[in-house]
This record gives sequence, C-alpha cells and structure tokens, in this order.
Amino acid sequence: MNKFALSVLTLALISGCSMNPEYNQPAAPVDNAWPAADSYPSGTSTQAAELGDWRGFFKDPALVKLIDNALNNNRDLRVAALNVESYQAQYRIQRSQLYPQLDANGSGTRQRLPDGINQSGESSISSQYSATLGVSAWELDFFGRLRSLNQAALEQYFATIEAQQGVRISLIASVANAWFTLEADRLQLDLTEQTLTAYQRSYDLTKRSVDAGAASAIDLSQAKTALDGAKVARAQYRRLVAQDQNALAVLLGGPIPQDLPASLPLTDTLLTEVPAGLPSQLLQRRPDILQTEHQLKAANANIGAARAAFFPSISLTANAGSMSSSLSDLLQSGTGTWLFQPEINLPIFTAGRLQASLDVAEIEKNSQIAQYEKAIQQAFQEVSDGLTARQTYREQLDAQQQLLSTTEQYYTLAERRYRGGVDSYLVLLDAQRQLFQVRQDLINDRLAQLSSEVNLYKALGGGWQPGSEQADGSRPGD
Repeated sequence: MNKFALSVLTLALISGCSMNPEYNQPAAPVDNAWPAADSYPSGTSTQAAELGDWRGFFKDPALVKLIDNALNNNRDLRVAALNVESYQAQYRIQRSQLYPQLDANGSGTRQRLPDGINQSGESSISSQYSATLGVSAWELDFFGRLRSLNQAALEQYFATIEAQQGVRISLIASVANAWFTLEADRLQLDLTEQTLTAYQRSYDLTKRSVDAGAASAIDLSQAKTALDGAKVARAQYRRLVAQDQNALAVLLGGPIPQDLPASLPLTDTLLTEVPAGLPSQLLQRRPDILQTEHQLKAANANIGAARAAFFPSISLTANAGSMSSSLSDLLQSGTGTWLFQPEINLPIFTAGRLQASLDVAEIEKNSQIAQYEKAIQQAFQEVSDGLTARQTYREQLDAQQQLLSTTEQYYTLAERRYRGGVDSYLVLLDAQRQLFQVRQDLINDRLAQLSSEVNLYKALGGGWQPGSEQADGSRPGD
C-alpha cells in the first residue's frame, strides 16, 4: 500500500496539465508611427529611445527634493504599495494549494462507561491515545485547475506592481506640475505687484496733473480704474499661491520643506527634452498598459480553471502513526497505524453552473482585451497630443515673446505721447493693460509648455528602466 501511495503521488506531480487557452498578445490598434503633420516635430518615428530615471529628467534642485519627499511620504503611493503586498500574500495563499499540507496530530481519550452499557453490566473506564503524521485532503491537480488559479493570482500580483508604478509616475508628474504652477503664480503675483506700483505711480502723476489743470477728471477716473483692477488681480494671485502651496503639501504628504535648495527661474531649462525617434511600440511599456495585459493573462488563466472544473477532481488523505490504549505504550512496537483514503469527485449534473462559469471567464477575457486595446489607444492619443504640444508651444512662446517686445514699445510710445499732450490718457491706459495682459500670457504659456513636457514624459511611461523585467515577465526578487 505504501508503494501504491508513492506511485499516486509521483503520478500527480508529473501528470499535471494545463487547459489554459494559448495566449496571444492582441495587436495594437494604433499606427506604427506617430501622426505626421506640420504641428508634429520631425523624426519622431525613426529610431528607438529609452527613458531614463526621473532624476535625469528634472533639473530644478528644489523640485528634485520635493519629488523625493513625495515618494517617501505620499499616502496614495503607500496605499499602492500595500496593495502590492496584499496581492503578493494572496498569490502565496493560492500557490500553497499546489502542495500537500503536512499535519501532525496527537490526541488522547479517556472515557467512563456506566453500568449496563457494556456486556459485563459493570461500569468501566477505557483509554485511547494516538499520534499521527499525514496529509489531509490534498487535491491532485491532474487537469491543471489549481495551476491555472495560481497563474491567475500571479498575473494579478504583477498587475498591482504595474499599478504601483503607474501611481509613482503620476505622483512625480503631479508634483512637478504643482511646483511649476506655484512658481508661475508667484511670478504672476510679482508681476501684479510691479504693475500695481506702476499704476499707483501713474495715478499719482495724473492726480497732480488734474490738480494743476493739465488733465481732466476722466483721466483720473481711468487711472483709478486700472489701479483697482490691479488690486483685484493681486488678491486673486495671493489666493492662488496659498492654494497651490496647500495642493503641493497634500502631494508631499506633509508641509513644504523650509530648507529647499534655490530654485531655477521658470525661464531656465528645467527639463531634459524627451528624445525624438520614439516608436509607438514604446507605449507597451507604460505601466497602465502592462497592468491591463497582466489582467488579460489572468483572465486567460481563469478560462483554464473553468475548463478543468468539468473534469473529475481527485484528493488524497493519508497519515501514519501509532495508537495505543496506554500512553506509555504509544511508541512501542506493534502500535503502528496508517490510513490511505483517496477520493474522486465527478460532476454529473450541475444545472449549467460549470458551463456558465466558463462563459463568464471567456466574457471577462474578451472584456480585458477591449480594455487593453483602449489603454493603448488612450496612450497613443496622449503621446500624440504631447508631441504636437511640444512643437506648437515653441512657436507660441516665440510669438508671445515677440508680442511682448512690440507691446513694450507701444507702451513706451503711448506714455511719451500722453505726457507730451499728443494723445489722451485712454491710449496710455490701453497700452498699460495690453502690456500687463501680454506679460501674464507669457507666464501662462511657459507654464503650459512645462506641463505639456511633464505630461509627455508621463505618457511615455517616464521612470521605466531597461531590464526592470525578466524574460519570463516576472520581477527580480519574485
């Protein structure tokens, strides 16, 4: 019997099969190259390029420190890390079912029987002691059901790793955008303060001119209107700066550090340009796309488990030990005992439950395919938008800088003509407002350009490192 049991165990280990459908990666529902038009930079589909670590992308030392703090303290990132640990534990639970569970059991029974129960008609006391070591209800995975469930759990674990990486990249981009927004609003506040000072000086000059009879009351009223408008803008940007700081503190998971290094001006080169020559296949390295693909593989494995449920399940219970009526004789010769109990369960009639389970698994796989394709399409759109934004923002900033130069000349001429009595104050007021607006627009355009570059880095799966995955798709250390 022991040889028979060993044969069954050996057969179970070598005959396990898989009923998973063959996995084929769905074709990407996008073009092999980015759109080609005047609004896109040239050379964006000629050669491959890899993205480096985020520290090589961001050049502002203050921003680098802020991102470091966020990666250490952000609560969303902590939740994502805990989710990874949770799914890793669930995978270990599922994997354990592939192996027999070895149990040691010891028990003792001492019982008194009253008069009239046994054949002698007298009361008696009986004792029984046992000690066993064995396997309890171990399912022999002949048809691969447990292996399929194990594969599904493993793919879900990989999916949460990619989800964590996605949260990490999103956090880096969010901190960068929040910091640039704060810096831009600070510049807007400084500009408003300078404009308010200029408007106050212009108002004072106009008031003296009115007092001297050289200007009209309407000129003074117009100067006061411009001054009050600047005060409104100052209050607005004070509020925005405070709100920007609050939003940044939430991303950091704590207050903004007081010992930040000196930040670079917003007009400096703050970001490393993402290289041209990016093939569309690079999208398949994005964490969200990898996450949906792992979920697709999990759904594929669930089909195998649903198929295996149609076949018999075989489980084994076996143990060996000793049994005696006396505790002192428990380990003596002749007290050995063993149990070998195989069990087979063959589904005959389940009212369509098994077929329905298989249908659900196949539908879920088709749903995952659609989600995978949608993720690629969304990623393609985001990168395409980022590429055209890069090209057009450069042109827009150049034009805006030229407009600023022209508007400054217009303001200088308007002020001279008004002071010389050639034009009315309305012309000067118009020049002042235009200059203020153009300077504001230049700051806003620079912020939009920086945000678009950060979003392009994110869209390309920024932070992905070559060699971070092994050939079998697993992670180092798994």
